Amino acid sequence: MVSKKIIAIVVVIAVLAVGVGVWANGSASTDDSLNGQEVNLAAAASLKNVFDEKLIPMFEEKYPGVKVTPTYASSGDLQKQIENGLDADVFMSAGNKQMNKLVNESLIDNSTNIQFLENKVVLIVPKDSDLNISSFEDLKNVDGNIAMGDPSSVPAGQYGKEVLTNLGVWDSVESKLSLGTDVTAVLNQVAQGSAECGIVYSTDAKSNDDVKVVCEAPDDALKTPVIYPVAELKNSEHQDATQKFMEFLKSKEAKDVFVEYGFTIHE
Repeated sequence: MVSKKIIAIVVVIAVLAVGVGVWANGSASTDDSLNGQEVNLAAAASLKNVFDEKLIPMFEEKYPGVKVTPTYASSGDLQKQIENGLDADVFMSAGNKQMNKLVNESLIDNSTNIQFLENKVVLIVPKDSDLNISSFEDLKNVDGNIAMGDPSSVPAGQYGKEVLTNLGVWDSVESKLSLGTDVTAVLNQVAQGSAECGIVYSTDAKSNDDVKVVCEAPDDALKTPVIYPVAELKNSEHQDATQKFMEFLKSKEAKDVFVEYGFTIHE
């Protein structure tokens, strides 16, 4: 018969093994002070897939007591929502214009504001399209709708307008534009065939098998790279969890996921 002493030793060894396994894998935090906290994330629509599919589940596994609640929209819409009192702890924009506006209004903790990711502007068509275009300049010959984000509020639209203007074709395509409220809407127009072609980010094109990339915007057609800044809101009510989330985004494991989804880490 197995003695109680031997049983006790086996139990202790098992507990220690589990503890070492958790420590080695880094799968969960034991910081109980974070339990019950949440992080309200306001992020550009082009970030939805990477956050929903990978990064939020990874963070919540690492910190089981913390819940991340995302709000996705165009960066311009998110800027306005934050100005109007949206409960947000972290803002990740697809352009500096919107972030800088909030900084100037003292809504952002500018000490946390970093230039984080880069993206590319691309021209897409439905996957089965036989449209004969190979460059942004060819858009002047398109008869149907050209989908693009609204330049007044959508960074992808602002970049798209800059590309078309610098390439000298804006005036000839403006009347053909079908303006979307965010890049997801533009992507769907092209994927569903309601637009002949569209202008989105390369990461958006990569996320949808119903579209194909015609070309990438020439580097000299944009004054600055497509930058995604990220920062904490100044009046965050969940500062401990928010700081952990920001640390997580800057970790190698999170950066590797962004790269997997087609982003470039801005150095």
